Amino acid sequence: MSAKGRWKLASWTIIGTAGCVGVAIIINVMFFRAFGEEVLTRALLSAIIIPIVLAGPLFFYLTLKLRELVIANYKLADAAAIDFLTNCLNRGAFSKHVEDWLIHRGGEECLASGALLVIDADHFKKINDRFGHHEGDVALKAIAGAIQSVVRKDDLVGRLGGEEFGVFLPGATEHAAAGVAERVRQAVCDVAFLPRGKECKLSVSIGCAAFDRKTGFSELFRVADERLYEAKNAGRNRVVLGALGEAQQPVPLLH
Repeated sequence: MSAKGRWKLASWTIIGTAGCVGVAIIINVMFFRAFGEEVLTRALLSAIIIPIVLAGPLFFYLTLKLRELVIANYKLADAAAIDFLTNCLNRGAFSKHVEDWLIHRGGEECLASGALLVIDADHFKKINDRFGHHEGDVALKAIAGAIQSVVRKDDLVGRLGGEEFGVFLPGATEHAAAGVAERVRQAVCDVAFLPRGKECKLSVSIGCAAFDRKTGFSELFRVADERLYEAKNAGRNRVVLGALGEAQQPVPLLH
């Protein structure tokens, strides 16, 4: 348990016990003040000692169990939001996080920009057909690792389904988004994927939608997905970048 957790546990135990002592003192004063000073003194002593002996351990136990329950709920929430294979956000969690950002922060003047990358593994069906689904899973993990290794600290990475991934770049300019997309493409190309000891090159096509105004996830995803298909149709292993409401601008493929 962290220092903060121990402090909360101690605080609630002390507060709960003190509350019980206070209530016991008030009740004993009301009932025993007419019986003389000696009786009242003994009653007050019992009102202090008994709650400390009984309520202290009880509050400690209950607070500990409640904290364990809160931690368990957080872990369950995290598990429900994470794709077990790639350790990225799953589609539902990714889209919710992006939508929440666009609603609550995307309207702020200083943050009204960003980009969404939609990333799809090239010729992935051939990997499954040639080497089997186990090696396909290994390839997906490698691609996810490559993506996560080059994105920025505050960027969101999600698995959108199958061999498709999404990266949300909050606050990124169009130029910065192009740079991240190209680093992702290059990082995947550099992955050493050796199914059954045979070298197999991996690559991805990336569609990018940049924005500098208030928008929603569905619109952003639609534009990025269109750019992705343009990258696929142009030969794969490349980035196609476009801004909302503007014509696409291909980003040169580096070799």
